[in-house]
Amino acid sequence: MSRLFMFEKPLGMRDTLPELYEKKHQIRSVIAETMKLWGYQFIETPTLEYYETVGAASAIADQQLFKLLDKEGNTLVLRPDMTAPIARVAASKLLSEDLPVRLAYSANVFRAQQREGGRPAEFEQIGVECLNEDTVSCDGETIALLISSLKKVGLPQFQVSIGHVGFAQELFMQILGTNGRATALRKFLYEKNYVGYREHVNSLQLSSIDKQRLLQLLQLRGGEEVIGKALDIIENGKGKQAIIELQELWDVIKDYGIEEMVKFDLSIVSHMSYYSGILFEAYAGNVGFPIGNGGRYSLIEKFGRKATATGFAVRLDMLLEALKEVQLENTAHCIFFSGERRKEAFQLAEKMHGQGKLAVLQDITGVKNLDAFTKRFNDTTFLIGGSGNE
Repeated sequence: MSRLFMFEKPLGMRDTLPELYEKKHQIRSVIAETMKLWGYQFIETPTLEYYETVGAASAIADQQLFKLLDKEGNTLVLRPDMTAPIARVAASKLLSEDLPVRLAYSANVFRAQQREGGRPAEFEQIGVECLNEDTVSCDGETIALLISSLKKVGLPQFQVSIGHVGFAQELFMQILGTNGRATALRKFLYEKNYVGYREHVNSLQLSSIDKQRLLQLLQLRGGEEVIGKALDIIENGKGKQAIIELQELWDVIKDYGIEEMVKFDLSIVSHMSYYSGILFEAYAGNVGFPIGNGGRYSLIEKFGRKATATGFAVRLDMLLEALKEVQLENTAHCIFFSGERRKEAFQLAEKMHGQGKLAVLQDITGVKNLDAFTKRFNDTTFLIGGSGNE
């Protein structure tokens, strides 16, 4: 074995050590239980999918896909997201009765990185998809569930920003005429590079009025008052329809009582081409990237079934970063025993396990540094010789 690669990992891959794994497990369990209480059923899909179906439908850049060949020469991909695999399953097996379907998942996804820069190439998403329901109530439900999930894990401060893919798209079409001319502007918005966006707008050969309309897009952030401001800069058509949907969504959000945790941000765009309506992103105070995002999409149509859906995914690694200062419950007990009291120790551990307590059995002769070892536990019991505890 080459010593160069003995302890190295492929670019962007990570080891998850026990302490972090346990914290991730606790967070995942809380979110999963919340999703189940809202009526979402968990589903699993293969890690490997066909490139020509799920790979092509995923809207992840081709150079970010991990590809390999099977024995028949078919190109496979490691799934780059969960939305496309679930759309495949739903179109083929779950939408035959033409009823709404609520699904949840927790799975690792894979996206290759050209330069790591601290970005993982494998990361875990936990999320939901509300399929085959084309209502603003469905959009509101997924946003409310996202907020409920983040509250349940104890995230102290966060905010969900809501936009609509149709608004910015229509504004750019009205002013620039073609999608091609808007590519640079969308890229700046997706990267949150507002300085670059302003500079690019000012460099365009446009009237001062149209430039001002494009720049005003960055100011469309806030509460319900944003609706009126947005109507002032859009002329007609799909842009106004998007604003009407956002007004309806705000009414749903108020009924859920979550308006203080939500704001509009009409500059939100996505690199996922299948989004077709409302978009949203969740931000926590000490993390510079969204810890979760979602929206309405039409991806299912790529698998031959005419249906839309709304979903969201939470990035567990980002959420863990946001929860860095939050102490999760971790009550562990250790039972040290000597050889003559081994059976008594086993019986005590069995009793504690039956009560749902975390109890570790440890032969005292197997520990060289007793002080360092006991610091890992909230409670320690010593069963050493004679009778009774010491």
